[in-house]
Amino acid sequence: MCGILAAHGLEKPASDRAHFIALSKRLRHRGPDWSGCYVGQQSVLVHERLAIVGVESGAQPLVSEDGKVILAVNGEIYNHIALRESVGPDVKFKTHSDCEVIIPLYRKHDTDLCNMLDGMFSFVLLDESVSPPRIIAARDPIGITTLYQGWSSKRPGATFFASELKSLVDDCDKIVSFPPGHFYDSKTDSTTRYFKPSWWNGDLDGPEATIPSTPADLKLIRETLEAAVRKRLMSEVPYGVLLSGGLDSSLIASIAARETEKVAQAQIEARKKRAQEFRSGPASPNPNGGLVDEEATLASWPQLHSFSIGLENSPDLLAARKAAAFLGTVHHEYVFTVQEGLDALPEVIYHLETYDVTTVRASTPMYLLSRKIKAMGVKMVLSGEGSDEILGGYLYFHAAPDARSFHQECVKRVKNLHTADCLRANKSTMAWGLEARVPFLDKSFLEVAMNVDPKEKEFSKGSAQEFDEDGCPRMEKYILRKAFDCSPDGKPYLPRSILWRQKEQFSDGVGYSWIDGMKQHAEDTVSDEAFAKAAERWPEDTPQTKEAYLIREIFDGHFPTKAAADTAVRWIPRGDWGCAADPSGRSVSIHNAAYDGEADE
Repeated sequence: MCGILAAHGLEKPASDRAHFIALSKRLRHRGPDWSGCYVGQQSVLVHERLAIVGVESGAQPLVSEDGKVILAVNGEIYNHIALRESVGPDVKFKTHSDCEVIIPLYRKHDTDLCNMLDGMFSFVLLDESVSPPRIIAARDPIGITTLYQGWSSKRPGATFFASELKSLVDDCDKIVSFPPGHFYDSKTDSTTRYFKPSWWNGDLDGPEATIPSTPADLKLIRETLEAAVRKRLMSEVPYGVLLSGGLDSSLIASIAARETEKVAQAQIEARKKRAQEFRSGPASPNPNGGLVDEEATLASWPQLHSFSIGLENSPDLLAARKAAAFLGTVHHEYVFTVQEGLDALPEVIYHLETYDVTTVRASTPMYLLSRKIKAMGVKMVLSGEGSDEILGGYLYFHAAPDARSFHQECVKRVKNLHTADCLRANKSTMAWGLEARVPFLDKSFLEVAMNVDPKEKEFSKGSAQEFDEDGCPRMEKYILRKAFDCSPDGKPYLPRSILWRQKEQFSDGVGYSWIDGMKQHAEDTVSDEAFAKAAERWPEDTPQTKEAYLIREIFDGHFPTKAAADTAVRWIPRGDWGCAADPSGRSVSIHNAAYDGEADE
């Protein structure tokens, strides 16, 4: 991933060049490898690059052969080789970048190109072959990458785009989080949804709601997720996996470990081939003309490293050790203290650009871990976000009144991932120039998993716990656990103690003292008098706890404008399902009941 900043509809863009370069510098943590700027007739595009694919030749903004189409992209296009082949042999590519293919796709398919991309991306494309110049901006289907759009009353007619809020707050008095799965077209000055999967209307209340009835195909679920992990190993730089020891991260690590074993074997074969060529002469030239294909990129870094973080003896650290030992990864474990987390809060909130309590709690250890990972020279990691939303894995889902409500909540949570878990995974890692890839949010996996009959996703706990014919509990994410409860080639994907481990929210799993420490710090910092006036200070989205008050106060210190505050979205549990206001998993009564072996509902 990278950082992008664009302004369109400017009267004198050349005179604004230095100004926008300075604003883009606020994004340089996202792209420390190189910077680029293009000034057009009415536009300025600036790019801060994190080089992962096409390392030597992929500097941006990318410019077409005729100099008329200019492109700035944040993200990765996993199917770029197939797309390059689809545009025909007459197209000449200037780089090995996975993103350059967007230019010929635009010329051939216009805005329909968005649905052709398989990846995570936000891009701004400028077409100066038409008059007036046209700009297209788009964001990936779920919002794995971040993108904001802004407007300024001081520059009527101008539109601004940036990967992060901090590059827009000084110039724009209206800012929105650009909606995932949409594109903006300056030709019509409109934003249109291009992502229209079969499950999209599942959260509607009326007869228009699409509630699936397809039985779970465990083999298809397993194979689709494996394919999603495989394509995300496309990299020319060192990569690893985030491993909490929970189900989601452990499954991703397990699949990645199997794939890297295949890669290691492929490297051995490649070395044998090179030795043979040395003796008998080189093979025929590469038919791709030197282009690095997906298989070649998988063969670059065959030894899988895993990373975990937690307080001393936290649940996640203990479980991650067990998972890493079983999978044979090179494991790196980092212990942090509550004080270190509290010290980092102002920086974390600055990078997150939100005052949502859940996001800040979970992002702080991820932010600390990302710094350690980047210091080792690793630039890309796989992560397990999305599974809980897709499969109803949060413990409060047990309170869903029926299967229809369960599915509606899943669809709502997936649609809102860009406001919470995706935002956290993107910004807390990119704060240090580390890219996080999320296989669970693969379009193909979503299509399979979101179309499973929600009755097969429902679960119970305590005395109401049900078991299948193999004695496995029908717990949260049962169908995912069951899909990987097998032993291809004689080796299980995971130990049963991890495969059937209860859900821990990341901020809980790193150590329960972390949340308790944040609450105590807020109690010590925010006076009763100040808290009593919270509604006067913030009449909209008033903080309900001292912890929320403290976080909001820090946020306002970084981003004091209403335009900035309006972009933040809070993660709110389902009070109408009887859920506690505190979003911690421990606040769900069945959490302790599952460990104590008794129901407490």
